[in-house]
Amino acid sequence: MFAFVFSTLALRSLLKAYTATWSSTSVPKSYRLCLYLLTFAGVVFRSELAILVGTITLYLFATRRISITGIIIPAGVAGLVIGLLCTVPIDSFFWQSIPLWPEWTAFYYNTLQGHSADWGVSPWHYYFVNALPRLMLNPATYLLCIPVAVLNVSTRRRSLDLLIPLLSFVGLYSFLPHKEWRFIIYIIPGLTAVAATGASWIWTRRAKSVIYAILSLTLVGSMLVSFSVSTVLLAISSLNYPGGEALTFLHNHVVLPEDRHIHVYFDNLACQTGVTRFLENHEGPQTVLDVLEAQDIANRRTWTYDKTEDPETLLDPMFWVTFDYVLAEKPEKIIGKWKVVHAVYGFTGVRVLKPGEKTGLVAKPLDGTAQEKNGPVHWTSRVAYLWESLEDFLRDRVLKGWWAEVRMEPKIRVLEKSTA
Repeated sequence: MFAFVFSTLALRSLLKAYTATWSSTSVPKSYRLCLYLLTFAGVVFRSELAILVGTITLYLFATRRISITGIIIPAGVAGLVIGLLCTVPIDSFFWQSIPLWPEWTAFYYNTLQGHSADWGVSPWHYYFVNALPRLMLNPATYLLCIPVAVLNVSTRRRSLDLLIPLLSFVGLYSFLPHKEWRFIIYIIPGLTAVAATGASWIWTRRAKSVIYAILSLTLVGSMLVSFSVSTVLLAISSLNYPGGEALTFLHNHVVLPEDRHIHVYFDNLACQTGVTRFLENHEGPQTVLDVLEAQDIANRRTWTYDKTEDPETLLDPMFWVTFDYVLAEKPEKIIGKWKVVHAVYGFTGVRVLKPGEKTGLVAKPLDGTAQEKNGPVHWTSRVAYLWESLEDFLRDRVLKGWWAEVRMEPKIRVLEKSTA
């Protein structure tokens, strides 16, 4: 999201250059600022922006809008040097590894060494068929507005000036086996701008014919529907973080003595689904201000967390001896004697139920006032209960037996070392 800010500002500069007159002195400055911002963001925040810099630079150079010595080299060198001066000293200090350039390290590990595939592999067309339609959400944007903007002679050139480099970036990045929508989110403002051009062209002609009036009503209706769908998806997305919920449960319900040091291990899925530094509990010696506080902290429970991923280390039985708890997707892969003390459910999909078809919920949600024996009900359980209540009211009376079921399945298990 930090990179997204810079990439959006860069696209703004690109649009300013496209819409300015060629005699304007601001045109070269806007192109230079666009490439500079993208280079800086790629060096500091997200290395995949190097591909976006490349596609935009090649397109502008091929269309003779920029020169190598006048814009490309100054913008690239400035972004690279200033970015390195910002990221290397700061990250080296905080990671205590000198010198450290995090984005190069990530690029070398994930791309050059090919470890990105360890996180899952998707087909080449995933971004175009799956990710982009979900990110745009409103189908009118890519089925109606963007085609109109491209086919219309008055808006075609500016639309292609954005679409060609942006979609080329997606096409090139699709060759990386591991794919996530967040890797290409930078192009959404550009695609939205092109869609807005097509929508504006339709809307300004709404009074000219019945066809334009119908298309205009379609645009308005699609916005209302997409807003409703995005609201539902927002609630559903809260169910995608079982790792964070598992860690919160562990902190609140651990039964070991207060003065005990607790060692916890997180597996990959837990780290991918909500376990962050911000949720860790560090009431340790670093908070000591005086002798009295030091004595108080000595009687507190302290925590240590481990996220080791090395396969050989994980196969060593001695590695697991030091842990008191483990957050794991598959308990059978954890070596030693462990018992499952809690299972956290996560979202697995939406299924349309036909009339007469029963709900296949894995676990019946708790009601809004119920209390678990180990503590208060999580707010997502209250949302699940509300959804079930709506089913009881709406499915038979209004929707004639049709319903959409949000499916939940166990995702993360909290394992405690067995003393038996």
